[in-house]
Amino acid sequence: MTLSLRNFSAPLWFLLLIAVAALVVGYVLVQRSRRKRTLRFTNLELLERVSSSGPSRWRHVPAVVLVAALLLLTTAMAGPTAEQRVPRNRATVMLVIDVSLSMEATDVAPTRLKAAQVAAKSFAQGLTPGVNLGLITFAGTATVLVAPTTDRGGVAKAIDNLKLAQSTATGEAIFAALQSIEGFSQVVGGPEGPPPARIVLMSDGKQTIPTENEEDPRGSFTAAKAAADRKIPITTISFGTADGTVEIEGRVQSVAVDDGAMEEIATLSGGDFYKAATADQLRKVYDTLGEQIGYEIKEADASRPWLILGTLAALISAALSLLFGQRLP
Repeated sequence: MTLSLRNFSAPLWFLLLIAVAALVVGYVLVQRSRRKRTLRFTNLELLERVSSSGPSRWRHVPAVVLVAALLLLTTAMAGPTAEQRVPRNRATVMLVIDVSLSMEATDVAPTRLKAAQVAAKSFAQGLTPGVNLGLITFAGTATVLVAPTTDRGGVAKAIDNLKLAQSTATGEAIFAALQSIEGFSQVVGGPEGPPPARIVLMSDGKQTIPTENEEDPRGSFTAAKAAADRKIPITTISFGTADGTVEIEGRVQSVAVDDGAMEEIATLSGGDFYKAATADQLRKVYDTLGEQIGYEIKEADASRPWLILGTLAALISAALSLLFGQRLP
């Protein structure tokens, strides 16, 4: 947490600094008045014989420390704030994973699917408790495997049991995610409105249903625009390489990753695009998303350090006053 002197929740307390300044002026005037009285009524010759030096300057230290304590305590009362990274206590995330046959490609060891399962499980288990996570898989159709929930065990189990199928209906997957988020938001809305939501879409190939037409009413670009209208950004992860191949019905087919389409989906929805060509890169992407989704930056109360320092300074002032003057200030 970083202290910030720019924002205070109760800045009117700084008016107390006028009183602190008055005390400083009063102390200086009292010291001058005392010195004048001493010079007026003291036998200077006798004083010089008794003491070879004048009053110690250290006698002012307790007063200086006391003023510092008052400054610190006044700052604490003004309510300083600081930017603090705190876990989200309400958010909805739909994790959407491509399970088309292209995920059998071995350009990412051991296969794209296995690497995706490991990374997705780590992402799910690492999310902060306040995030409701759902899971959708898609090939020729989209299937909601887990509705948004804080139970990470169900999501992890579903990820372990992913099965491959033909075709890639990216648009249907996005529409299914939007529908799932909308249904969940109606249940948990409350006076603060629905929780913020996001879709995390991981795919390795180009949409094939509708037939390579992303602008189709059920296409991925149309779905991305619908997500933007509902203010639900889509974070896309383009997973795989340009060299991926799979064997389907005895024929080797190229399954090059489609970075352009995935980036366009993210752009249209107001989300972010990530590219991962290895299992390690995919894990790092998910780690980054876990930090972004699970935490938020808030202005939090930062008065405690000022209060502690002010109290310690006041105690030190009292101790020094007893040491140098045998009395409290």
